[in-house]
Amino acid sequence: MSHIVQIATRVKDAAAVTAACQRLNLAPPTQGTAKLYSGDAAGLLVQLPGWKYPVAIDTASGNIAFDNFENAWGDRGQLDKFLQMYAVELVRIEARRRGHTITEQQLQDGSVRMTIQEAT
Repeated sequence: MSHIVQIATRVKDAAAVTAACQRLNLAPPTQGTAKLYSGDAAGLLVQLPGWKYPVAIDTASGNIAFDNFENAWGDRGQLDKFLQMYAVELVRIEARRRGHTITEQQLQDGSVRMTIQEAT
């Protein structure tokens, strides 16, 4: 049976953050405090391509702090791509943990189709 799923992402899994960074060829995330234009933000810090300030991820709450000044200091599309890969990697981690197999297909519109085969 096929299902369409839409995900509102709360970023709570540090392993999936690291895997998403690796998959996108980004520097590994670091734990710390970032100085954003509007103040400080603590958590896992991810530096996105072309962004002036890093993204700070509070894995306890799932909240993300960033300052891209309406795309002037960083293309929001880079954050969207990171969040997409975070979701993909989180699904992969959970599927494997449960013994399922997973296949993935990148679609022309940029979305990702994932098929999970349950373990029998």
